[in-house]
This record gives sequence, C-alpha cells and structure tokens, in this order.
Amino acid sequence: MANIKDVAERAGVSVATVSRVLNGRSPVAETRERVLAAVHELGYRPNVVARSLRTARTRTLGLVISDLRNPFFTELADAVEQEARRLGYSLIIGNAGESPQQQDDYIRTLLDRRIDGLMVSSAGTGSEMLGEVVASDTPLVLLDRTVPGIAAPCVRAAGGAALTDLAAHLAALGRHRPAVIVAPAGTPIGDERLELFATALATHGIALPAERIGSSPDLGPGGGRRVMRELLDLPEPPDAVLATDNLMALGALDEVRARGLRVPDDVALVAFDDVPWFAHTDPPLTAIAQPTRDLGRAAVHALLERIEGRPADSVLLPARLVVRRSCGEGPTHPGPSH
Repeated sequence: MANIKDVAERAGVSVATVSRVLNGRSPVAETRERVLAAVHELGYRPNVVARSLRTARTRTLGLVISDLRNPFFTELADAVEQEARRLGYSLIIGNAGESPQQQDDYIRTLLDRRIDGLMVSSAGTGSEMLGEVVASDTPLVLLDRTVPGIAAPCVRAAGGAALTDLAAHLAALGRHRPAVIVAPAGTPIGDERLELFATALATHGIALPAERIGSSPDLGPGGGRRVMRELLDLPEPPDAVLATDNLMALGALDEVRARGLRVPDDVALVAFDDVPWFAHTDPPLTAIAQPTRDLGRAAVHALLERIEGRPADSVLLPARLVVRRSCGEGPTHPGPSH
C-alpha cells in the first residue's frame, strides 16, 4: 500500500507539500493537480484515524437541517455538501424533521463522532443541545434561522427588500386585502418576515389586520391548506396571500382549487422560497427567491473560519422577488421583475 512518501516522490514535491494539498491548503493549483494525480495513480488513502489523533481533527463537518422534505433545505444541504467536499471535508447530515427533540438527538450523535464543526438550521426555537455545543467550544454556525440565546454567527437571507418589492407589486395590482400564512408566533425568522411585510404594506396605505394572519405548526402542505381554508372563510376574504413557506404555499393552492376558485382571478398567491417547479405550476407562482446555494457555501466558509480559530461574522445575503402570473397583470405597472 502506497504511503505519503511515495506520493511525494511521484509528484516531485515534499511530504509537507502533499500534506498541505490533502488538507486543502495548497495555494498553487498546478502543485495541487500534480499531487492529486499521484494520489490517484498510486491509490493512496490517508490514514484518517492516525491523522485525527495527530491533529485532533477529523476533517468532518456536521449539518443538522430542519426538514429535508422541503426543497429549499434539500438544495441548501446539497450546496453545503458540495462546498465541503471541494475544500477537503466530509459531511454528515441529520434531518430534524422540524422536531427540536430529533434535532438534539442528531447534534448529540454528531458531537460523539468528533466532528470538527457544526452547522444547524434549527427546528423550532428550543434546544438544550445547542447550548451544550456553545459551552463545549465546538465551532458552530447557524444556517437560515437564528436561535434566541445562542451566540453564534448566522448565515441567512435578508428578505426586507424583496418583501418591499412585493408590497409595491400588490399595491400596483390593486390588491388591498392581503393575508399571510406563517409559522407559529415566536419563530424569529417568521416573526421578522411578518413584521417586514406589514411595514412595507403600510407605506402603501394597506393594513394587515390580525384576522388575516394565519399560522400553523405544520409547515407542510396540510398546514397551508388548513390556514387558507380559515382565511377564505372570513366574511371579507383576502384578495392576496403570502405563504412564508413553499410547501404551505402548495397547500394553499390546493384549497383554492378545491373551492372552485382561481389564482389569480379570485385570489393572488405568493410563496416565500422559490423552487424550480413554481415556474411550471398553473399559473406559475410569484415567489421570493433566496440565494440558496450561496447561503450553503457561505455557511461552510464561516464554519471553517471558526475551526481555524478566527472570528466569523454573520452573513446576510439579499433575497429577490421573482414575478410570475399568480398575482395577475398590473393595470399600469407590472411590478418588479428579475
């Protein structure tokens, strides 16, 4: 079996250079290519156990995602995995299924595996294990969702500008009775989106009363359909609905169709989080798109800064409004498009 000295000899470099390349630290692309070619030719496999004992690192990262059924989180996890691999790290993924208890079980397991660092897109707002992660000095980065009381950098999208564009778009279309489908109160990201949207609507003289704000602990299609049913049963039902989760938006669309109503003729519909098939629904859904893959890459880089002992700042990347046909055509102003 080939060893690291054999690789160095074949590539014409020092053992130290081979080590730097295998640890993702070679600044010269040509040298990296020569070393990796020698590794491939010789079938060299580093002794991971020995290296982790020597360096106190496993070159393994952990990711706990809130719900892999949601296509936004599926793409996010894929982006994290691709970037981690590119930088020479393996990734272990746990799916919390929107359950804080299941999330904590995965965090505990990952810590037992001696991961070098952890990324968490938190399920809910309560987590005993996240506090233990911080107390243990394990490098931690929050992804997409902040957690009250947890001091760690968070990588997420800033929805303010996109929600401001959406409010202007609905106002231009004459939609003056908007409603929102959100996660239960107390969820930081949901509360933030609701407040930003209400503030943006107010600049156009449009109110968002409490009866037109519906929430469900079920963030899937079933929850969206149940809330949409309640909204459409109001004495004065909404003429536009923003669902702050893409799966809830699909459930809302199902309820509209089940009643024999039409989007956008009877009610406009918008989803927060764009997914590829929204462009192919009938009608195509207007959505607020987050820079999902950029978020995943930024989270990996922030975590590696923490692993290397350097400070890492929180990252806010802008979301954008993608205008399709689910809100209808404007009389004079079609609204922002990207």
